[in-house]
Amino acid sequence: MIDRTHDLPLMIQALVLNISRRSLYYVPEPTSPADLAMMRRMDQLHLEYPFAGSRMLRDLLAADGSEVGRRHVTRLMRTMGIEAVYRRPNTSKPAAANKIYPYLLRGLTIDRPNQVWATDITYIPMARGFVYLCAVMDWGTRRILAWRLSNTMEAEFCVETLEEALASHDRPGIFNTDQGSQFSGAAFTGVLIRNGIAISMDGKGAWRDNVFVERFWRSVKYEEVYLRAYEDVPQARASLGRYLTFYNSRRPHTALDRRTPDQAYFNPQPLRTAA
Repeated sequence: MIDRTHDLPLMIQALVLNISRRSLYYVPEPTSPADLAMMRRMDQLHLEYPFAGSRMLRDLLAADGSEVGRRHVTRLMRTMGIEAVYRRPNTSKPAAANKIYPYLLRGLTIDRPNQVWATDITYIPMARGFVYLCAVMDWGTRRILAWRLSNTMEAEFCVETLEEALASHDRPGIFNTDQGSQFSGAAFTGVLIRNGIAISMDGKGAWRDNVFVERFWRSVKYEEVYLRAYEDVPQARASLGRYLTFYNSRRPHTALDRRTPDQAYFNPQPLRTAA
């Protein structure tokens, strides 16, 4: 990339790399405190009303006393990585760049650990700024097998989370994701293919296809994230780590006959969980 100490002038380096010379001097502006507060409220509203698009979110924010335009809401939704959830036409049409795999869990009885794993990304607000959380969950036992934070939604940290889960646990038979570019790209699906794992993907806009991960996001935010005001990424990582240890080892689940995810994963009994 650009080397400011190189003998070649910056103009020539930019020309060789086919990038705008003007972009060399761009300094990104931090997100304003007002936008950070609005994004946190939008995150709460999205958990409550996942079907709400930019128009409805604008109106819900206005009801809270925050006057904001739809374009502004749309831009913040794109930054956060959220969108309204509903069935769209032509949902079976694959994306142009990445292969989209069929959903394999419909009607499947999931009754043992490592039968199905799933993953997703969610937005995590901080006092100043925000990060993204990626987690890999064992579907049947709800146990979080690996997780990572990142300040971008690039695929790399999702691949690292997957590789960490595979390195410390038995391989699953099926791995389920949404159709996001982080999960449908070759870097992520290649790891699954090399490990002989069947790939399953949610229908576009069908949040219920990955409902247990969605429920986990609600738990982690209302039981941990919204009760804190993380000052920085290290604090967020440490506090989330404590919560996830609690979630796996001490928090009982009604769906697991009041056992913890650790108990269900390491001491399996017949599970009554279906997709």
